[in-house]
This record gives sequence, structure tokens and C-alpha cells, in this order.
Amino acid sequence: MNTTATPRIAIIGAGPGGLICARILQRHGITATVYDRDAGPAARDQGGTLDLHADNGQIALREAGLLEEFFELSRPEGQEMRQLDPAGTILFHHVPERGERFKPEIDRGRLRDLLLDSLQPGTVRWGHALQAVGGPAGGPRLLHFEGGTTIEADLVIGADGAWSKVRPAVSLATPLYSGVSFLEAWFHDVEARHPELAELVGQGGAAAADGERGLFAQRNSGDHLRVYLIQRVPASWITAAGLTPHATDGIRALLLERYRDWSPRLRRLITDNDGPYVDRPIHALPVPHTWEHDPTVTLLGDAAHLMPPLGVGVNLALLDACELALAIARHDTLAEAVHAYEQTMLPRSTEMARLLDGAAAELLSTELPDFATAGGH
Repeated sequence: MNTTATPRIAIIGAGPGGLICARILQRHGITATVYDRDAGPAARDQGGTLDLHADNGQIALREAGLLEEFFELSRPEGQEMRQLDPAGTILFHHVPERGERFKPEIDRGRLRDLLLDSLQPGTVRWGHALQAVGGPAGGPRLLHFEGGTTIEADLVIGADGAWSKVRPAVSLATPLYSGVSFLEAWFHDVEARHPELAELVGQGGAAAADGERGLFAQRNSGDHLRVYLIQRVPASWITAAGLTPHATDGIRALLLERYRDWSPRLRRLITDNDGPYVDRPIHALPVPHTWEHDPTVTLLGDAAHLMPPLGVGVNLALLDACELALAIARHDTLAEAVHAYEQTMLPRSTEMARLLDGAAAELLSTELPDFATAGGH
């Protein structure tokens, strides 16, 4: 891109997609500013561990010049995967070979720190909660933030996730509840405080299901474990039971009843957690999700193609961000770049979304999953 005009590029959302987009742009001499609603990088927990795949997420890290640093921070042993039945019997066990690097794990927080540290100082502006994108379709666009701040931009990139505030500028689509809900539980100092569970899960992930309910446990760095209890329930199942999301004892009692036929060992992944549960109903965008090309606004990651959490979300977000940044660097105008990016991204995301449409229910299946594609978030 001819950078003499210095286009004003605003990226909304300091998740992996937004940050790696800014990083690759900067490597090509193009300035972009990232706006995020959080007060700072440590404002909230970043979530569990991610497996970044060689054929998408790692491609973006290579373009960002961060692949070797990623490998140093990642946990290749996290590729271990176990499938159990509700009695606790191991049905399938994948142990990664020495040197296997197809999809090593990394904690979300560590990945975010890696990306933040790679950016020029001042790239991310914290405490900017977007309310809406205004201005004419031909630009300049007006970013309206909470508190009354308004900023002009020539290109707005929505990397702000499932409930994107940028999406309404190009699409009326909203995420729909999948019928499947996750309940997240945390375990700390697992080798000392929960040694039996550490042994049960191993160094990677362990899954079990009985057709109506399931769980997925994953080892995180820092001697932590996260467990996702998976149920086919109404989105409001906690309040429908007369409970609040903070009623840990009441929710635990309800879960123990629902998982009453599971082995005592697996039920400890429900009862022995440290702290409250976190309710995570699973939503997805309608399939296909496309929009009319707009030269001043585009989307990437979950803002563009929210899908069930089956190991592709962050990987696709990173690949989207990489391809968009490279398109901006290689085309003469932002309009040409956005058009070229969407010509590739929209068909790819539509194909993947069709494959995963309704697939959240597969997390409850008693059939052995394909761990080459499942296991990350």
C-alpha cells in the first residue's frame, strides 16, 4: 500500500485477531490503532488454553515474526488427548510424538502477552468501549465510544468477538443460542491439591459424554486445570432452577443430580473446583453469514463467523487477521484490500460454518471424536 496518505485504520478488540492484525500491519510499515473496552491488559481472565494449528494459526504467527517465540512458550505436551466413558474408563488415548508441533497448546493470557509485547508502544488504547460505528458508507467512519469520545477512521476492523459492536454497520445478523451450554470450573495447584484429577486428565485434555451431558477437562500452564461441563439445556437453565450464577453450592447440587450415574472419580471434576462456576451458553451466527462489501468496514474472527467451540475459532481469527493485513499491505487502496480479503475469507468461513452448524451437540456424543480437529477453543 502507498503509505504516504497514512490511512486511519481502527481495529476494535484487543483479542488475538485484532492484535496480530496490528502486528503484521506494523511489520509492513502501516499504522493501526487498537481500541479495547477493558481498562487494561490485566482487567479480566483471558480464558483457557488454545491449540494453534500449523495450517492456519501458525501461518499468522509466522507472518508476524513470532512463530519461534510461540514455540518457546507453547506446551507441545498439551496435544495429549483422552476420551473416557462415564465410568472413567479410557477409550482413546493420543500421546504426541516427540517434536510434534501440529497444534501445540498455549494459554490465552500468554498468547495475548506475546502479541502485546510485539506491538509499538501506544498501539492499544484501553478503556475505549465502542457503542456504535457511524458516518457515511464511503467514509470517514465515526467511532462512538462510551463517555462521549468520537474518533474518525478510514477503515474500521471489527475484531470484537461474538457480540461485536462493529457488525451492525454491515450486517443485521445476531448470534443464536445453540441449545448447548458450558459451565466452566477451575482447579488450582492441581499436582498438590488435586493429584488424582491431574493424573486423570494428563498433560492435555480429557473428554467424556453420555449422549445428554458431557465434560471436557484441559490442563493449563501454571499447574491449573479448567473443566467445561457440557449440557443440552435452555440458556436460562440456572435461573429456571431458582438459582443465580453465583449460587455455587446450589449449582453443584444440581450438577451432581444430573451426573449421578457417572463415576465418583469423574464427579470430582464437578465437586472439587476452586471458586465459582462460570456460565457460558454457546452461541453461533446464522449460516451462511455474509454481507455487502463496504470499503470502510470489515470483520474478522468471531465478529464475522461465530461458530461452536470445536478448535477452529481462534485459528480462523488469526488467519483472517493475517490475510487482511497482507491484503492492506499489497493493494493500492483500502477498498481493494478489503474486497480481496473478503473474497477469500467469506467462502472459507461459510464452508467451515456449514461443517460445524449444530455441531455443539456433538460434544455430548458417545462416539469417539476426531481429535485432529477437536480439542481447542
